[in-house]
Amino acid sequence: MCGICGILNYNGKPAEEITVRNMMNEIRHRGPDDEGIFTEGNTGLGFVRLSILDLSDSGHQPMHDKSGRYVMIYNGEVYNYIEIRELLVAKGYVFNSSGDSEVVLNSYIEWGRNCLDRFNGMFSLVIYDREKKKLFAARDRFGIKPFYYFSDSNSFIFGSEICAVKRVIGKKILQNDSAIFDYIVFNRTDQTEETFFKEIKKLQHGSYIEIEDNIFKTGKWYNLKDNLGKPFKDADEFRELLSSSIGLRLRSDVPVGVCLSGGLDSSAIVSLLLRDYNKNDINTFSAIYEKEGHRFDESGFIYEYRDKVKNMYFTSPTSDSLINDLDNFIKAHNEPVTSTSHYAQFKVMELAKSNVVVTLDGQGADELLAGYHYFFGIFFKELLKSAKVFRLTSEIFNYLRIHKDLYGIKSFLYFLAPAFLKTKARVNEKGYLAKSFPEKFQGENTIVENIYGSGSIYEALINHFEYKLEHLLKWEDRNSMWYSLEARVPFLDYRFVEKTLSMNSDMKIRKGMTKYLLRESMRNILPEKIRMRKDKIGFNTPEDVWFRTDKFRKLICEIINSDSFRSRGFADDNKVRNLFEKHLEGKINISRDIWKWINLELWFRKFID
Repeated sequence: MCGICGILNYNGKPAEEITVRNMMNEIRHRGPDDEGIFTEGNTGLGFVRLSILDLSDSGHQPMHDKSGRYVMIYNGEVYNYIEIRELLVAKGYVFNSSGDSEVVLNSYIEWGRNCLDRFNGMFSLVIYDREKKKLFAARDRFGIKPFYYFSDSNSFIFGSEICAVKRVIGKKILQNDSAIFDYIVFNRTDQTEETFFKEIKKLQHGSYIEIEDNIFKTGKWYNLKDNLGKPFKDADEFRELLSSSIGLRLRSDVPVGVCLSGGLDSSAIVSLLLRDYNKNDINTFSAIYEKEGHRFDESGFIYEYRDKVKNMYFTSPTSDSLINDLDNFIKAHNEPVTSTSHYAQFKVMELAKSNVVVTLDGQGADELLAGYHYFFGIFFKELLKSAKVFRLTSEIFNYLRIHKDLYGIKSFLYFLAPAFLKTKARVNEKGYLAKSFPEKFQGENTIVENIYGSGSIYEALINHFEYKLEHLLKWEDRNSMWYSLEARVPFLDYRFVEKTLSMNSDMKIRKGMTKYLLRESMRNILPEKIRMRKDKIGFNTPEDVWFRTDKFRKLICEIINSDSFRSRGFADDNKVRNLFEKHLEGKINISRDIWKWINLELWFRKFID
């Protein structure tokens, strides 16, 4: 795991080492163990290293092949590198290192762009062909590892984080109001190549860039719909492949731990580590709460492992710790995040840093197995469209019996509405928006169509992989890499994803429960208290209580009464103040919106103003 950056000047201007080094300085937290620079003519590549596999100097980058023709910088892990290296050795390749980087470079030399199909892992990479003066960049199938870039008539600038790109552009970059609208109204980011910064884009997951003779070309090397496999034949096969994915992600020359939330997904990872790999010495890291956050405390589930796991570590995020960490948290992410739940993960990563270099967690399982409760609404819509009235009635009854709330029913009605009404409903929920702000964006909206317009669970899950999953992966990357940690996600092994998404809807939702197949596969393995959990909390926080404390009241009042906040143009400041007063009085809970006011304003001040 590392950080990469670089520049290619279309105008022939030499790439200066100081330019590349300035970019590297912005992402040094991603790789504190080593660094390297390559400059030649109009091209410069920078690299900062976090050593995971092959801790020796032979893993140094930029990495050259033995001929000197190819130069590579690479961020990520290809877990099946041992198997790929055997194929390359049989073809006559000789290796000077024991890690995966040299395997990646030689794979490109042997198979060209098609090498990406062989990789099981997470990566963003750049390979420069010194003979052809050709630059090739690519990103993994699902967008686990980041890649941002800026391209105009003069240069192509790229980096693992926006701050590295922005550092050397040489002109003021403005905010992207469209991204801000989606963030405020839909609680979503990253569904397209756009970022919160105009002119700075992200390379889409499963995509590549080629630049040769100053011609910029981008395309898809992986399409999820075209690669769905045969469904699992039973729960045992499902569990065996998940276990295989976990085993691959144990390949490391440094200690590995698990971010354990107490939920179904991370607990499944721990249970399989214990059963299949005898890892009772594994380190687990969890956020727990007392007093102000008791309703989000999952210690009762986490403690199910107390007699099975030797090394369990805990952190308790508080309003005071968030106030103290706020500047670093906003700096770490480069872009606004949707809630303080990501801060809880930030603190878990801080805790993990003292004990391990690699973590595993359950990211991606909700998108694979319809884990969010609003998926019930899509499931009900699918049953209605299929005229399965008896099954629909039965599933609604089971939902109400088990969950005892109307959220799934409300989601069902929302998903039945036409697109323009979906957008209007979300805008109307935000009673503080300036009248002119949403008018520019209330026409066609990609979020409404791509995430909320699905007619079946199958379609919805595919769309979640294409348009929603990536922002969760981004936040995890920033939280972990700020503390020089590598976060690995076993549920996103492409073999597992392609088979799971091909399963029928009733393998995901059945009898009022989500993640049916995972629950069945973990019978007699996962503690029953966790296996049959009906709720979903994750790394949540008591932010509604936090924002009523004296310190936050003071900060929020400073923000919403500032001239700069009023000048942003998205909020009616009188309505904002009125709603905040009601929140302070406990009459309403608008903590998610309050966080957006805080995060947006402090982001503007740090990155835009």
